[in-house]
Amino acid sequence: MAQRGRRTRRVSGDERQDAILVTAEALLGERAFDDISIEELARGAGISRPTFYFYFSSKDEVLLALLDRVITEVEHRVGDLPRDFESDPAGAWTRSIGMFVEVFVAHRGVATAAIAARARNDEVRALWSKSMQSWVDFSSDVIRSEQARGAAPEATDAHDLAVSLNLMNERVITAVLNQETPAIAESRALDVLSTIWIRSIYGSANPGRG
Repeated sequence: MAQRGRRTRRVSGDERQDAILVTAEALLGERAFDDISIEELARGAGISRPTFYFYFSSKDEVLLALLDRVITEVEHRVGDLPRDFESDPAGAWTRSIGMFVEVFVAHRGVATAAIAARARNDEVRALWSKSMQSWVDFSSDVIRSEQARGAAPEATDAHDLAVSLNLMNERVITAVLNQETPAIAESRALDVLSTIWIRSIYGSANPGRG
């Protein structure tokens, strides 16, 4: 006789949705997005194919949710960094760029799949563009502040410089993730990118140090 009060734990919808996303990212670490089937996603999450459609309407919607998670992680982790650009501008920029690089490398499969999907998926492209715009806005605000306090020259418009540097980051990191030729070695990417950013913004590799 079953003990009174003991109930079988029910799996919530959020847990099933999360299981689909975890399965998708694990599979993206092994092969291309187009080679992953909905049956595999459902099986990995412990649900049937019909149940999968209760949570996502398509594979692309799964990818969109994964990309949103990665972007949110970047924004939260960058947002938690100290804003010590006045006391340590080189270090502050390096930490900000480093967080961006670190998260996208950690989620390499999601990033490469999303980059490839932008050409055919309007929603993925819109989310990527929105995130790029937020990083441009953050960068241009800091550059403008550094120019205003006299730490950085005003030779280049802050917004234009921020756009150019962020697009450079995107292309360099894409080449690294896709193992393209030519590409910078993954171990060198942060050092190269941060050096270019700092020199472009301040005209020196060691701003604030004389």
